[in-house]
Amino acid sequence: MPATKLYESGLPVTEATFKILTDAMPQMVWSTLPDGFHDYYNERWYEFTGVPRGSTDGEGWAGMFHEDDQPEAWRRWRHSLDTGEPYEVEYRLRHHTGQYRWTIGRAQAVRDQNGKIVRWIGTCTDIHEAKLVAEANELLSHELSHRIKNIFSVVGSLVALTAREFPQAKAFATQFRERVASLGRAHEFVRLHSESSRPAVERTTLQGLLASLFEPYPAFDSGRIAISGDDPMVDDRGATPLALLFHELVTNAIKYGALSNDFGTVVITIHRRRPNIVIDWVERGGPEIAGEPSHAGFGSKLAVMSVERQLGGNFKREWDFSGLRATATIAERRLAR
Repeated sequence: MPATKLYESGLPVTEATFKILTDAMPQMVWSTLPDGFHDYYNERWYEFTGVPRGSTDGEGWAGMFHEDDQPEAWRRWRHSLDTGEPYEVEYRLRHHTGQYRWTIGRAQAVRDQNGKIVRWIGTCTDIHEAKLVAEANELLSHELSHRIKNIFSVVGSLVALTAREFPQAKAFATQFRERVASLGRAHEFVRLHSESSRPAVERTTLQGLLASLFEPYPAFDSGRIAISGDDPMVDDRGATPLALLFHELVTNAIKYGALSNDFGTVVITIHRRRPNIVIDWVERGGPEIAGEPSHAGFGSKLAVMSVERQLGGNFKREWDFSGLRATATIAERRLAR
């Protein structure tokens, strides 16, 4: 690394200070010139890779990545060099044992007091074990989902077989099979997904998504679940976290709230208040509420977390004597690309 000074918040950082700081870090640290020429790696890089010092300067670092990951790493790096935007990518990096280990690479541009890029500072963080655990969990989730969908299919088949024995129940059996099939479709939205496993949803609208989610329930057919207001676009990015939230709300309403009897109602109103979308859920006509429950179940916690973390929003509940009122405020830009 040349003896030029780096600037952070206007304070100069000498080469010696920079080396001391980076060698003390647990991550691999590297830096490049403004044009992307690599000229510095800390001790962690050489400990991890086992390569001779200086052998990965310039573009020599590229040969350290798994060949399948190089095109995407290069594409993102060139984009950052062209735009000055932060760099982030996951790739497999060759360990000194010869094994390729998953790492996440990040870099930020360092600018002088005039805003000109004078250097790029980057890190590589070993995420191999975490990546393997995530892949195992995804495989388990997929297998469980597959088995649940098979159960829906078996139930539908049993209903069809039973209807043949009792022709007088054909109308009931047909409607029941349709609801079981709808539950199977809704299940795809209300399980956790990775980027690769999330359902391939055509762009739809929020009202359309909610109607699809509530379709299996008799209360929706009878008009006891009403949806009105604005109707923003939704794609696969927003569909699953929204479905998690409203699946949890409707399930609790059926168990304990306004839909636990034959006359209670749920009114859902959607308001566009840029840059957000506000969704009100109001229950009326159910059992009287004494106060906030003393314990929130896992499903409720998961639903709230999905709104806050995936949709950049917040979720509030008011335990009114006459019924639950809940409000979800969501960044509209998170609903669809």
